Amino acid sequence: MTVKQLALPELVDACRELGVPGVGLWREPVQAYGVEAAAKLVRDAGLAVTTLCRGGFLTAIDAGERAAALADNRRAVDEAATLGTDTLVLVSGGLPAGSKDLRGARERIADALAELGPYAEEHGVKLAIEPLHPMFASDRCVVSTLAQALDIAERFPAHQVGVTVDTYHIWWDDTAPVQIARAGAQGRIHTFQLADWITPLPEGVLNGRGQIGDGAVDMREWKRYVEAAGYTGAIEVELFNDAVWARDGREVLAETAARFVEHAG
Repeated sequence: MTVKQLALPELVDACRELGVPGVGLWREPVQAYGVEAAAKLVRDAGLAVTTLCRGGFLTAIDAGERAAALADNRRAVDEAATLGTDTLVLVSGGLPAGSKDLRGARERIADALAELGPYAEEHGVKLAIEPLHPMFASDRCVVSTLAQALDIAERFPAHQVGVTVDTYHIWWDDTAPVQIARAGAQGRIHTFQLADWITPLPEGVLNGRGQIGDGAVDMREWKRYVEAAGYTGAIEVELFNDAVWARDGREVLAETAARFVEHAG
């Protein structure tokens, strides 16, 4: 997503040229290119697919909508398995229209995971609940903190359900380091993502993630937390930013790799 202006073949070539060993993919461009074709493209380039994003949106009340969401998440698991990644990132979903029941929405997420967790396990895929900043609670994700994510994940085996640690969404939370340790002790940190917090936020706020080093987040501090918790997996950079997307994608990728070394390496 950081360089979504690059087509998949361009992304693969740029990663190979820069020595970037893995890439987290999003479903939409993978589906447009073809899941099997994308898997072959990345595999032939010697790249690992670190995660697939995204599943989730599991908070619907309507029975038909819930059934459709579960079916889509099963497809997402299938796609992850085909791509060779063991992690599907979940953005859990916001409040249904007209609802103000946050607790009920979170319970419906747990109900859905009771069905999806075993299915994912059968396909060698782990589900990673990603808490999003509270400003997204109403429309995108009722899971706003790592504590909330872990309260849900802990109902299931760690090899089925864990969490995503994303600096953009949790940097403000002074309880997050303790929750990272909690997650690590259970083997539930399934992926770790970096993005910076810059202000002012753009209108609509979604595409306001800053390049590493441009904002308020101490990347090395958060990297220390996850490493102390035992995490040894890939570290992803995930930026949503219109100004970044308007630039040359290869230039952005090279800059991102350099910023990672400077601020988190």
